Amino acid sequence: MIGITGGIGSGKSTVSKLIEEAGYPVYYSDIRAKNIVNDNQQLQQKIKELLGENSYDEDGFYDRKYVADLVFKNDDLLLKLNSLIHPAVKLDFKNWVPQQTTPFVFKETALLFELKLNKNCYKSLLVTADDNCRLKRVMDRDDKTYREVETIMLKQMPEKDKVKLADFIIFNNDGLEELEEETKRILAEIVSL
Repeated sequence: MIGITGGIGSGKSTVSKLIEEAGYPVYYSDIRAKNIVNDNQQLQQKIKELLGENSYDEDGFYDRKYVADLVFKNDDLLLKLNSLIHPAVKLDFKNWVPQQTTPFVFKETALLFELKLNKNCYKSLLVTADDNCRLKRVMDRDDKTYREVETIMLKQMPEKDKVKLADFIIFNNDGLEELEEETKRILAEIVSL
């Protein structure tokens, strides 16, 4: 398994899609987690016990905005929520891997280094960009304020610390064409190992 990570707005999802288009399966941890919190009844109950009934809307769907407003202001709640969701995602990934037929699988996760998941990886790939570039991308993409994005970024491991831990690094400060070229180059290097 090759771990793909990067802070919010770094471009890790774009790099993951490029790798997938090249024929390699990618497990998207955040997307899978979003499905799991809606589909896993036992997990839903635990989340409601932790954060209240309002953590799910009237149609029974996980209310990401409500939950984010609670946990990004309270480190203890964030840790408790992660301790519920991460084991469910870990199990889902374990069940996903045997269904793949390529010699390499990739796992995209924002918290690769924070959760020490890189210890289970053959190699790790960090997608990074300057803070100002990341801030602007997320503000444009998610219609968030500067302060909202900055709060999220401050909760994440600093990029300089991630750079020290990564086996491969893609700097994504330029355009899509440069990102595509760099992804192809790094991917060729990874699969030749």
